[in-house]
Amino acid sequence: MSAIAIKTELKELIEREMDLSIAIKALLKKTTLDTVLREKLTHRAMRSEEDIKEGRVLNRAEIIR
Repeated sequence: MSAIAIKTELKELIEREMDLSIAIKALLKKTTLDTVLREKLTHRAMRSEEDIKEGRVLNRAEIIR
């Protein structure tokens, strides 16, 4: 599976989830990631949540470009 396909699938799954913090926690708990990778993913997820709260998002047209 390509990186783009994985990102697309994750985006779709996250958009369907009503409580994102639960979705992220469940994803991290179900994996056997090493500590460094887990920390990186958690940091990215938290940064993404902050971007969303602050309105730093792209609309569909901007993503498709």
